Amino acid sequence: MQVTNEFLQNLRQDYKSATLDESDVDNNPITQFKTWFENAVSAQVYEPNVMTLATVDKAGRPDARIVLLKGVDEDGFRFFTNYLSAKGKELKRNPYACLVFFWPDLERQVRIEGSVEKLDKETSENYFNTRPVASQIGAIASPQSQVIPNRQFLEEKVEAFKTSTGERNIAKPAHWGGYIVKPTRIEFWQGRPSRLHDRINFELIKGSWVKTRLAP
Repeated sequence: MQVTNEFLQNLRQDYKSATLDESDVDNNPITQFKTWFENAVSAQVYEPNVMTLATVDKAGRPDARIVLLKGVDEDGFRFFTNYLSAKGKELKRNPYACLVFFWPDLERQVRIEGSVEKLDKETSENYFNTRPVASQIGAIASPQSQVIPNRQFLEEKVEAFKTSTGERNIAKPAHWGGYIVKPTRIEFWQGRPSRLHDRINFELIKGSWVKTRLAP
């Protein structure tokens, strides 16, 4: 098989698994998100908390990567990372982001836009303390987003930490912690035949969520 333009143009999937009407969607988009997330878990979607996090760099160019949702409530959507990473530096300069969830098994997508704030130190520490020890050490040893000479460099840093500190009672490093995306827009997308998808959009206007339908 060769990946040609013709091959790509002929890759098609007609979405037929479900519909989405305004009356089917809760008036609170956070409640609706939780319902869809529960559906994804029940359908055994692989890592349903995977989401694309999009930011912009200092030149205004878009930058995106996959992160994991680690909390959601009426305040917003939470994730954790290295504050000195590329995304951390971009969020410091421009504290706005977009999140995208895509659950292909359900032919569903959720898009979220909003401002971003750091979580408080206690919240970040509480989550850090629940992580596997190897992940805790990795968060300390890895200079995320920086150029490194090879894989061995990283593995040696991990081993050096284990030797000098051990593997118990590891403290959260100052450069690592959580963010919360406080949504101002949330869109629920349900795939439909002939690309006539259902799109139900929520926008936060004067403190209240306004629900509308968007053309596909």
